[in-house]
Amino acid sequence: MTTPTPVTPIDAPGARVTDRLGATTVDVPAAVLDRIRASGATIVVDDDARAEAGRDWWPLAIGWAAEGAVPQRPAVVVRPASVTQVSEVLAACNEAVIPVTAAAGRSGVCGGSIPVHGGVALDMTGLEGVVRVDETSLTADVRAGTFGPDLEAALGEVGDGYTVGHWPQSMDLSTVGGWLACRGAGQYSTRYGKIEDMVVGLEVVLADGRIVRTEGHGPRAATGPNLTQLFVGSEGTLGVITEARLRLHPRPTAQERRAFGFETFTDGLEACRKILRRGATPAVLRLYDQTESARNFDQPDTNVLIVLDEADPAILSATLAIVDDECGAANVLTLDRELVERWLGHRNDVSALAPLWRGGIVVDTAEVSGPWAALPGLFTEVISALTSIEGTLAASAHQSHAYSDGACLYFTFGGRGPEDDGEWREHYYREAWDAVIDATSAHGAAISHHHGIGLNRSRFLPRALGPGFEVLRRLKSTFDPVGILNPGKFGLSSPFGPAPWA
Repeated sequence: MTTPTPVTPIDAPGARVTDRLGATTVDVPAAVLDRIRASGATIVVDDDARAEAGRDWWPLAIGWAAEGAVPQRPAVVVRPASVTQVSEVLAACNEAVIPVTAAAGRSGVCGGSIPVHGGVALDMTGLEGVVRVDETSLTADVRAGTFGPDLEAALGEVGDGYTVGHWPQSMDLSTVGGWLACRGAGQYSTRYGKIEDMVVGLEVVLADGRIVRTEGHGPRAATGPNLTQLFVGSEGTLGVITEARLRLHPRPTAQERRAFGFETFTDGLEACRKILRRGATPAVLRLYDQTESARNFDQPDTNVLIVLDEADPAILSATLAIVDDECGAANVLTLDRELVERWLGHRNDVSALAPLWRGGIVVDTAEVSGPWAALPGLFTEVISALTSIEGTLAASAHQSHAYSDGACLYFTFGGRGPEDDGEWREHYYREAWDAVIDATSAHGAAISHHHGIGLNRSRFLPRALGPGFEVLRRLKSTFDPVGILNPGKFGLSSPFGPAPWA
């Protein structure tokens, strides 16, 4: 079993920790603790565990950790080991109106697993493992707390070997439940699909402790609205996912790679669009602007496109033939395929984030998505808006996930202001995010592609959904009428007081 990776720990474990958000918090009465303990779930109350459960990989949380602070600690950490225990914990908290924030690897970068109002941090890592594999139908039932490497290792030992095909940058840190709750997309999504394409059905515990199962009886069903997709992306606000039935693929038998260089980022986008338009779906089709091409590949004068595909040899050959055809223009450079290997070697590396924040540099990434027609203008306007902010050191982008109708643009920005000025850092951070979201909204694009909403983007969600936000609010009041599930997120009202970072 994978051991959860600590999230940028406080430099001195056991030291006094402060809560940075300052939200209204809720304690857990002794009677409720006794009831939770009777369920068999483990209760942890030591300071280090509570501090660790009080943050995820949200860059602000990482910066605060260097200062001996966390966003917000829970009153207790509860670790269930079965769906029955999850049910009993939620029922007890619902009756006592205790907030519950479910989390596992806490690899999210938007503050989604921060227990804003204290209460119970529900650590789901005890629900792990592959329950069942159906090799004939190519499905697997997997518990929500299963980490990515453990899932792939277990599937690799079945028959000739299988894969889900979900390979997020956070692979080593994240779990199946997190992928589903945040509606994630892996780096091979053009070949295998996103997590919503991979899930067949779910086991979910509602706020009052009821256990429900959604779909899962076949490849699809016309039995009314798809309840599975209602919970996918809900980030623990409508229910707690405890198990999933996922689609599998036989381990691929062949792989090939390509690398090209384009004169402009727009030229590269057009090549990607044409590749997808012709029906080719290479697993990896990633285009980097000049700034990121220089930073990641030592290619300062071009826009690097890396291509990797894995499939049956016949499918692989057809896919790469289309790629070669669309990237065969006279002004397109054919680059060393070693660039793909370089990307593979660093694609899951998140080690640079904490040192940058400790060095006073505010840094984050913002992934948005839009139709092909909007992407060139969106790219230009977001980069321009970021570079116009005082203190910006760099702003860059790459196209990370591509589809027939559009793609994800993944922006990176960094800024530095007065030394040791935490107030400036937070002001700059807000201003940079406002610039990205304003430009994205103006182009009619989606404000998140796969990172989710969490705490950081909650203030943008009502505008992004428009009248649809009222539908979300009513869903919340129906599934969680007391309001205990991950309160303070999605811009939804909470019985525990106003959400911070609004």
